[in-house]
Amino acid sequence: MNIKQIATDTAKTLQSYLTYQSVKTVLAQLGETNPPLAYWLHNFSADKIQDGEAYLEQLFKEKPDLALRIMVVREHIAEEVAEFLPEMVRTGIAQGNMLHRRQHLERITQLDLSNPSSQSE
Repeated sequence: MNIKQIATDTAKTLQSYLTYQSVKTVLAQLGETNPPLAYWLHNFSADKIQDGEAYLEQLFKEKPDLALRIMVVREHIAEEVAEFLPEMVRTGIAQGNMLHRRQHLERITQLDLSNPSSQSE
């Protein structure tokens, strides 16, 4: 297990997700202030935000002002959520693991009431 590579991959995934959230935010803002541009950005963004950095590179070629705006929003979101993420991730994983273990334990320890022959033996 290469912890550094896992951390790198996780950071890249998080960056792409924050890019996606930024695009959603900018789309909502443009929907109120400039619907034609919101429509253009929506169409441009379809199926392109899997890799946030590649998406921004493509957007810079088409509309640099939008790319800059999305980057500013992404940075703001990152600053706002960064301090909460480590604890939220650890807590979420611990709670999820506990739930799955409990459900598994309940499944393997339930009596099979539909088969009376196994109970009488």
